[in-house]
Amino acid sequence: MNAISPMRLGFAGNRLHRGGELRTAASLGEALAHPDARVYLAAGDQWALRSDHEHSDPAFSVAEATRLLDGQPIELLLGHDSCGRPVLAARSESLDTRIAGSALTFLDLRTLGTEETLDADTEGQLAQAAHLLNWHANTRFCGRCGAPTVSEAAGFRRRCTACDHLVFPRTDPVSIMLVHDGKGRCVLGRQPQFKPGMWSCLAGFVEAGETLEDAVRRETLEEAGLCVDEVRYHSSQPWPFPGSLMIGCMAETRDETIRFDANELENCRWFDREEVRAMLEGRHPEGLAVPPRFAIAHHLINAYIIGI
Repeated sequence: MNAISPMRLGFAGNRLHRGGELRTAASLGEALAHPDARVYLAAGDQWALRSDHEHSDPAFSVAEATRLLDGQPIELLLGHDSCGRPVLAARSESLDTRIAGSALTFLDLRTLGTEETLDADTEGQLAQAAHLLNWHANTRFCGRCGAPTVSEAAGFRRRCTACDHLVFPRTDPVSIMLVHDGKGRCVLGRQPQFKPGMWSCLAGFVEAGETLEDAVRRETLEEAGLCVDEVRYHSSQPWPFPGSLMIGCMAETRDETIRFDANELENCRWFDREEVRAMLEGRHPEGLAVPPRFAIAHHLINAYIIGI
């Protein structure tokens, strides 16, 4: 098996035209009335899918979705596909109990991404839906006066019912970096919640008033005790858990000694290039592995192995 993997980042294939600046008070009603509108339905953190032996489909008609939601409104328009069809989404905590015994199955986004159950475009649309539904659930009250907020612009903003304060969806930037010494070794760490044998890149949130490059340097110093010199951007990935953007970088250090933060990491150490190649190819003698292909960490590690 070759270590080189196609660049198929999970959740990054969304091709919907969102039209956020063009939405009016009529946009949601027009979308719901469209005869070819599609609706994605979440039951908690899982997505309903129609499955057969050949493919899985998470899209429902408005009529089907309305019945399954049992009166709960559909308020989120994600956008329009290349054929002009509206794509919407809704969540109900009790959706799974109402349709128990039906032909539907339920899968969470991590499983969908790991198993590549859906095409990249649909997978990315579900990630957008999850991100926005999470944001709506966490923004039901005004941060200024505490009054309830209501959805506007077909789900692309919320307005306070008392002070008219407008709130827009937020994205939390996260730096994730493959730290290497430029001589054939890289740094990987383990968090306590990782499955046995799994090692990954260092990562952390970008803080207020901080550049991406400085976030990479700070997080590497905090987590591994290493000072980073050059930082180079590689790629990014939407990460709807609950609403982040993973910004992947390659970072070089001249330091040798790792002093990792045991409060953040279970372990952290140097790996030589051939050992990491064996981890990527699933042939490490100790069963060590890297994150699956849907995760940006996999592609940062793979890029290091092939010298990008």
